[in-house]
Amino acid sequence: MTQTDFSTLTGLLSQYSPSGKEHDAVDWLVKRMKSLGYEQAFIDEAGNAVGVMGTGQKQLVLLGHIDTVPGEIKLVQDANLLYGRGAVDAKGPLACFVDAVARIGKKEGWQFVVIGAVEEERDSDGARFVLENYKPDFAIIGEPNRWDRIALGYKGTAWSKVSVKCGQAHTASGKQTAAEAAVEAWLIIKSHVDAFNVNKKKMFDKLLLTLSGFASDSNDFEQWANLKIGVRLPVDVSPADWYQKLNNLLKNTETYIALTEPTGSALPAWKGEKNTSLVRAFLKSIRQLGGEPRFVYKTGTADINIVAPVWECPAVVYGPGDSTLDHTPFEHIELEEFSKATDVLVATLTTLVTV
Repeated sequence: MTQTDFSTLTGLLSQYSPSGKEHDAVDWLVKRMKSLGYEQAFIDEAGNAVGVMGTGQKQLVLLGHIDTVPGEIKLVQDANLLYGRGAVDAKGPLACFVDAVARIGKKEGWQFVVIGAVEEERDSDGARFVLENYKPDFAIIGEPNRWDRIALGYKGTAWSKVSVKCGQAHTASGKQTAAEAAVEAWLIIKSHVDAFNVNKKKMFDKLLLTLSGFASDSNDFEQWANLKIGVRLPVDVSPADWYQKLNNLLKNTETYIALTEPTGSALPAWKGEKNTSLVRAFLKSIRQLGGEPRFVYKTGTADINIVAPVWECPAVVYGPGDSTLDHTPFEHIELEEFSKATDVLVATLTTLVTV
């Protein structure tokens, strides 16, 4: 194992960069990549940090994200642990990408592109911008899944506002209120999800439903209630399928009208192929370093959901860190794990360019 320099990791973590405020971290990373010998390092039109090594026709894109959720965490090292916002999600994986490509250097016939994308924690503006600017032969997306695991699946997501309206009535009339109708609407949706999930053993194959908001009010003639509903989607249910099902479940009745309005950016689920040269290279590298590689399928979403369907190339999600620490106030990464992940990535890229 090569002795690891943690300067990229600590430098990135020292730059607090919640979504929308990434510029200082991006500027720092561009300067860092230049100092590491990248042939090009620049800020693109979306505000992403981009580093390029090599000019070959074969292209490998390593896409991480440089933004974090809000909540600054003081950069502190405690023995083998390094605390800081983004240590896991996902500056750790991004720093791993930067350092690994710097160690590989320029390889004949190849071009490595490392991207620190902005806005991943919101609407993924950075990843959406790079879609049409690159057409890689391979793609590696940076998210924490431990050094010895490869993620080959991320669930989709869809959010919607369900609005229930009905006419005003005296409380002694016994008629259903808008708030009661909204509860009924929620139970109808939940019943459908429960039925869909019957006999599905894996979380990756289930619909995961969330009620994250409820509000009701009225005026002189009308009352209404709004539900904010989210769902994590399996591969066999697209966002369009889900919205159509919602509308079918909540058809108008005599007592109330329920309207479904999609909100936010919906994403379909993604599931990658196991039998690719990229996956085989990762498996070989992890075993060489004494690990027992495993595949994981995540219940969240990532930039892989956006880029993989467009790029249509072998792709995986890789990066050091314990994803259960994502967004938490005690986010930290094990330095030994970061070192191992960087070694795995160096070995993987070396294998790919020599095949």
